[in-house]
Amino acid sequence: MAAMDVFLDRLDPDMCVVTAAAEGERAGCLVGFSSQCSIRPVRYVVWISDVNRTFRVARSVDVLAVHLLARDRRETAELFGGRSGDDVDKFRRVHWREAYGGAVVLEDAEAWFVGRVLERVPGGDHTGFVLEPVEWGGREKTGGGPLLRLADARTIRPGHPVD
Repeated sequence: MAAMDVFLDRLDPDMCVVTAAAEGERAGCLVGFSSQCSIRPVRYVVWISDVNRTFRVARSVDVLAVHLLARDRRETAELFGGRSGDDVDKFRRVHWREAYGGAVVLEDAEAWFVGRVLERVPGGDHTGFVLEPVEWGGREKTGGGPLLRLADARTIRPGHPVD
């Protein structure tokens, strides 16, 4: 796998926080694997680890919320990436509101959208959730700071096992 590391180590994607809510239960995690996957119609896919609590909640929901964080929101990234929802209520530590379909939107996100789950695609140790955007918002691009990237989050120790 060392040869593939040469490729993977060059990547520095934007990180995002994905939140899910179902039957009074809220969950959220820091996600490093996500991408727009269609232009017309617009579709976006987020890959959630099969071993974390967010996946357990997300597998039964109709909508997910996807959030981009500014680099200076590292505390939020550490909370959603370094703590397990099995051990701590992350939503007691952040400002959030309910959005379309009961989705949970983080108030300090630079940009966010709620997407209707169209498809769940298994892919190794993650499942891809293909989303159709139905509601969105955020700060104007000129007013926000640089986004949180993988390089900024590499030192966050995952709140759940990675293998």
